[in-house]
Amino acid sequence: MTARVHYKDYTTYKYGSISAECAVFAKPEDMFDREAEWAALTRFAADTRAGATLGVVSGRRRQGKTFLLDALSKAGSGFFFEATEATDAESLMRIGALLGAFTGAPFPPRPADWHEVLDALLALGRREPVTVVIDEFPYLVKANPSLPSVIQAAFGPRRAERVGSQTRLLLCGSAMSFMGRLLSGTAPLRGRAALEMLVQTLDYRLAAQFWGIEDPALAVLLYTVVGGTPAYRDGAAGGRGPASIAEFDAWVVDNVLDRFSPLFREARYLLAEEPDIRDNAVYHSVLAAVAEGNATRGGIAGYLGRKSTDISHHLSVLEDTGLLTREIDAFRPGRSFYRINEPLIAFYHAVMRPEWSRLERQGRAGEVWQASTRRFLGGVVGPRFEQICRDWTLDHAPSSLLVTPPTHVGYGVVNDPQNKTNHEVDIVATGLDPAGARVLLALGEAKWQDQMGLGHLRRLERVRELLTRAGQPGAESAALLCFSGADISPALIQAAADRADVHLIGLDELYGRTD
Repeated sequence: MTARVHYKDYTTYKYGSISAECAVFAKPEDMFDREAEWAALTRFAADTRAGATLGVVSGRRRQGKTFLLDALSKAGSGFFFEATEATDAESLMRIGALLGAFTGAPFPPRPADWHEVLDALLALGRREPVTVVIDEFPYLVKANPSLPSVIQAAFGPRRAERVGSQTRLLLCGSAMSFMGRLLSGTAPLRGRAALEMLVQTLDYRLAAQFWGIEDPALAVLLYTVVGGTPAYRDGAAGGRGPASIAEFDAWVVDNVLDRFSPLFREARYLLAEEPDIRDNAVYHSVLAAVAEGNATRGGIAGYLGRKSTDISHHLSVLEDTGLLTREIDAFRPGRSFYRINEPLIAFYHAVMRPEWSRLERQGRAGEVWQASTRRFLGGVVGPRFEQICRDWTLDHAPSSLLVTPPTHVGYGVVNDPQNKTNHEVDIVATGLDPAGARVLLALGEAKWQDQMGLGHLRRLERVRELLTRAGQPGAESAALLCFSGADISPALIQAAADRADVHLIGLDELYGRTD
């Protein structure tokens, strides 16, 4: 009978010393962008201070988390374990076998529990900093819910095994609701992490660069379908996007709407992969309501035929998963609205879900797409273009545009009692004055299809007048921003040329291609 060997018997690390010269790992040449994430991860991994440290990396699937951490592990000759959906016993056996191979053990150790595994991982860093990655961590916790508490105990502040180790342990997962709770409230790992990283999707500008799209109009259209998820290019679309506007329709039909394409069911998978979502039908209906333009809690509840209180949990879960974002009305703090974060989800609910039977059973992708043009442009591209304009105002607007850098850019509704109407304001930029008080910096209108003209400018002027009368700080000097995805009338161009408070922003400016 073969005796079980404990990890503590295997403390010799077979790789060479990781010295201070490795304090900055070279970013792989095939890694697009992610400079900030790579810099933070390498600082964490190469930290030479005494004591093992813990980091948490999360983000929705297909954003490149595994690619990042695998590259980090290889750069520092670290240990990488990718969990799978398995029983606790099988996971222990798998990680034991990999640790045995990693340390050069004569035969694979067989850990009795995760306490032994954690001690073995801490032992790897007794001589120098060692990166240890556990990917798909939620799978392990699903099989063994006590695992976060085991890690908490292993990383006790005065525990000798932790103090004498320089292991840099990174826990990674895609289940956003679970990962969000890992370090919050009274969770066992609360206060234990030295790094908490959320790997976001690429923004609209980076997405265009990643896909190699030079035409800003085409870049907007493509972004409204696949967003900034890197894997949708190489893993689902065959490594290429549409070469021109003329190819866009055929590309969508072949790569998204075709029932045999990898992206066809992707939107459904994004929802199904979240462990906190158990009644998919209700959650899909909530997302459909938002995609149809029902942005308020009451509007969503009405769409579903339920009371507002009946959907509170569903909205909270979708927020936790990162699929929905709740934003506060810029002018009425007690009022909020919801928008869909992931473009592919919005596209699915606006274009694909209403025609699912024809798409799935009959394979009539071309017919469906042709009949969905109006719904796509109005319900998908329009709202996403407005968000692009908000992102530009917050992240890319030139310093000369506003009197002070904006701290928040959102959306708001202004009541006009004289005309018995409400004015929806697509872009509301606010900042801080020298005294630290919140002030209005700009009001903006965004139009994707319609020509931007004097009528749009007059409406913004009316809103500014109403806000000035209401005593909104900064309203009287707020800039007026006109964003256009189509063309701008000669009259508006002339009006803007004669005024310093009016700014016209087209697609070239949005994508930084004004030279």
